[in-house]
Amino acid sequence: MGIGSQLIVEGLTAPAEIRIDEYGIAHLRAQSEPDLFLAQGFNAARDRLFQIDLWRRQGLGRLAAVFGDEFLERDAAARLLLYRGDLRLEWLAYADSTRRVCTSFVAGINAYIRMALEDPELLPPEFGAIGYLPEVWDPADIVRIRNTGVYTNAIDEVVRAMTVARYGAAADDLRQRRIPADPLSPPEGLDLAAVSFEDLGPYLAAMLPPAFAPHQEGLPTEAPDGSNNWAVHGSRTATGRPILASDPHRDAASLPGLRYLVHLSCPGLDVIGGGEPHLPGISVGHNGHAAFGYTIFFADQEDLYVYELDPEDPERYRYGDGWEAFRLVQEEIPTRTGDQPVTLRFTRHGPVLRHDPASRRATALRAAWLEPGMAPYLGSLGYMRARSWQAFLDGLNGWGGPGEYLMYADADGRLGWRAAGLVPHRPNWDGTFPVPGDGRYEWDGWCAPEELPGEVDPERGFTSTANQYPFAPEDPLAGRVGRVWPSGIRKHRIDAVLAQRSAVTVAEMFALQDDVVDVLAPRVIAAAAAIADAHPLLTELRGWDGRLEADSHQALVYELWVREHLTPALRRHAIAALLPPASRGDFEAYLATVPPPKRDDELLAALLETGADHLAAIVTDSLERTRQDLLTRFGLRDATAVWGDLHRARADHPLRRLLPGLEDELLTTGDRPTGGSPNTLRLSMSDAAYRKMVGATFRVVVDVGGWDGSLAMNSPGQSGDPRSRHYRDLVTRWIDGDPLPLRYTRAAVDASTVGLIRLLPAG
Repeated sequence: MGIGSQLIVEGLTAPAEIRIDEYGIAHLRAQSEPDLFLAQGFNAARDRLFQIDLWRRQGLGRLAAVFGDEFLERDAAARLLLYRGDLRLEWLAYADSTRRVCTSFVAGINAYIRMALEDPELLPPEFGAIGYLPEVWDPADIVRIRNTGVYTNAIDEVVRAMTVARYGAAADDLRQRRIPADPLSPPEGLDLAAVSFEDLGPYLAAMLPPAFAPHQEGLPTEAPDGSNNWAVHGSRTATGRPILASDPHRDAASLPGLRYLVHLSCPGLDVIGGGEPHLPGISVGHNGHAAFGYTIFFADQEDLYVYELDPEDPERYRYGDGWEAFRLVQEEIPTRTGDQPVTLRFTRHGPVLRHDPASRRATALRAAWLEPGMAPYLGSLGYMRARSWQAFLDGLNGWGGPGEYLMYADADGRLGWRAAGLVPHRPNWDGTFPVPGDGRYEWDGWCAPEELPGEVDPERGFTSTANQYPFAPEDPLAGRVGRVWPSGIRKHRIDAVLAQRSAVTVAEMFALQDDVVDVLAPRVIAAAAAIADAHPLLTELRGWDGRLEADSHQALVYELWVREHLTPALRRHAIAALLPPASRGDFEAYLATVPPPKRDDELLAALLETGADHLAAIVTDSLERTRQDLLTRFGLRDATAVWGDLHRARADHPLRRLLPGLEDELLTTGDRPTGGSPNTLRLSMSDAAYRKMVGATFRVVVDVGGWDGSLAMNSPGQSGDPRSRHYRDLVTRWIDGDPLPLRYTRAAVDASTVGLIRLLPAG
């Protein structure tokens, strides 16, 4: 489909067009909103059909029909976590046009699917390699699927209960810092010792992506730390216009990527930016007057309930002074070998994750994201049209999940952010543990939007968020919205840089998104040098500026030292001081079976700065172990190895091992050296082999008012079809920090068009 292509598209009422620039960004033009969103769905299928089909199959519990009976359990889990409420109430919970938009969007997807079924050359090659065909969609599919957001508090509740039961509350402090660090108070009537990962069961299965790569199997994982955004007032920019920057962080190891850039234009609407390809609208971008973006607001939207079963009837659970019957739903799950019946159980709180008559226990999940209006990220349809701060706030009333800090800046000079999401009030507990499901622990409504934190038009001329804990100690919501938050170090770096500059440019803001300075590293090094005798590695690190560049030897030394030797040594010392000898090895082994402790170099630096006597030996020994580690890994006796020799980025097709019929080189980007760490704005959360797993592959920096000067990035590429030149063409630019122009005006788009597809109505 190149210049001059014409396609008859079922459902269109008037001609439309898809203009494609040299980076694969599609600019859609239509004569009405229904046609525009139909064109968006058609284009999403054109570029990402296999990806969005897999998303739908995973969400609806239809993987086993294609991939075999081994996916029966995962399908049952997905069906358990579908929205099963009143669809009328569901649609009413969003912006007024949401149902119409989703209906048009799905009509476009289906139009492309029907076209591809008639012409199999249009199908991505994965369908032929695996041996199945895509299914048509229903608009309700978009809102019923709920397991694709960032929600993991239930995991933390279980791990905390297990830790406290086995090793005590102080041991849990070594696993996960809580903010605020109030004393733990297990709920009355909960047997902590009985809690295990079995209580999560289908939750863990449903939250797995539809992938088969080794890094996505095994231990449960917590939500990734990440995402940055900020807005700068025109008084602090080189042009006098505001700038908004947003780089949400998620999976950085999948091919194709999670997000998709697109431009939607019709009379009354002209919006550009990115979102997830299976959803209509734009989540991060601008509308020609206002720009917007988001980062995760780590609100606790989940609770795990534990029930006593009736000894006379295991299909009943205790509630209050009596017994209530589970609501049973019978379903048939299609598999390759035929339909398989499953029974799904529900309580008044939500889906049952474990039903164990032998122990007379059951567990269920209560999740805000199973309430009406909580389809992940669909709430962006409520704010993407906003042309004023108040209209933006009004649009956030339709945002449900996941919790987000929504950033805003407009051409009138207003800027600010507001946290949004459906957050429950817990009147008598804080959500840190599972709770008995007998009626003593019930949600009492929701936080009002105006109760959630925010900021507008600050005097300093800029504002930022980076997943930080947002409450002052005196705030009524402090400690009641969530207790597990990323470190505030990335926000500290953003604010420090912006405070020092008075005439920033769009290019500088894109470079700041790619910043690899760890502001804590010099502090850690200085504290270590103050308490330990000079070591050759400390000599190498002194004077280093903390830049985690891929070509930096000091970055390699520092990360290897802190991550693999210093932090584990300090943790072992803390364990030894906390637990009797017989329990220490057991606790170490236990930590290897749960989501790993979050790295917290702020606490590390503060500990070293105490200068305690025992620290000198720990620091010296960890440095020597690091020196030996370098010799073993690299044979080094000089400073030739660099951070990028160890720290690599690679994106793979999620079904790579299942596609032997395709050329393997098409299904991976290959290893690329990359910089950054969990402490840098160019966030990199890597696995045990130092493969980057989480970070920013999608970025937008908006020149508010000078729209054609905006910049973006979307790696590995815009297309999800391995045959396309836009499948992985942006990887090198992403690694090098080389942005794409995000052209907006008609003249700029027309001048950059390299492909044109005309969409014509039938008849």
